[in-house]
Amino acid sequence: MNTRFLETFVTLAQLRNFRATARALHATPAAISQRIKALEDELKTELIDRSAGSFLLTPKGDLLLPYARSVTEAARALQEAARQETVVCGRLRLGVIETVVHSWLAEYIQRLNTDYPELEVDLTVDVSSVLQKRLLAQELDLIIRVEGIADPTIVSSALANYQVRWIVRRGLLSPRKSGLASRVLQRPILTFGRGTAPQVALDHIVASLASQIGLPLAQTRITCSPSVAAIIQLVKDGYGVAAIPSLFVAPYLQSGEFIELPLQPLPPSIVVSMCHPTDPKAMVRAAAIAARRACSDYCAPLNSLVEAL
Repeated sequence: MNTRFLETFVTLAQLRNFRATARALHATPAAISQRIKALEDELKTELIDRSAGSFLLTPKGDLLLPYARSVTEAARALQEAARQETVVCGRLRLGVIETVVHSWLAEYIQRLNTDYPELEVDLTVDVSSVLQKRLLAQELDLIIRVEGIADPTIVSSALANYQVRWIVRRGLLSPRKSGLASRVLQRPILTFGRGTAPQVALDHIVASLASQIGLPLAQTRITCSPSVAAIIQLVKDGYGVAAIPSLFVAPYLQSGEFIELPLQPLPPSIVVSMCHPTDPKAMVRAAAIAARRACSDYCAPLNSLVEAL
């Protein structure tokens, strides 16, 4: 059985979108579809419900997903064990985006300290483009950024798919759908750092909405910040409307302090990926496996909370 097809199935089930999966695995949506079909043919069962209006696994797909995940994780562990030195040690030059800092970085570093006490971590926090340049220049060993890197010397794998929503402090503006775009664009729109994929996508959405309601683009305001904490604080202060993953504000949504606005279109989801050289050292492989587990442990309960809201 082709483990690459299993990895594609696991990634697709996690990201719930063929295009996002294609970006994460550096393939075309057609190639992703072909891999899933080949896996279905080999297993002699359908994994994806293609009759559903949105992405949905079949009951058999739900049943087989944990097994597929176990096989892919076992394959990664096997590769790591085959290459791993007796003791994982050395200096790991780790680069992460600000989004990771304000989500699961603490759990990740704690896991590295516990599992690999002889591993030293040099941490760099920067935007995705800078982290990519430093990885390609061999100044970093492992980076966690938005989307993968299309380079033959780099391996990229998706860690999480953050669904982005329009978030605002309760009472700041009416959430009624009628005239909502006009009310939103009268406020500053908060998003991530300038030049990032989320910010570029938001620029296009704001321009389109402004055109639809006849508002001069010059009268719209987009406020960019690389700091998730700063964006959340500005929302709490009633400064404006944020286009950020609801995952990051789940407790505020649950308490009712923040609400999601039913504004369409929604900003595209953020695919967080892990990138490292194609033939990494044992410590990089070990750190990569720890990153996947830390991210999964952090996101699972929050995703359940968001879905329950």
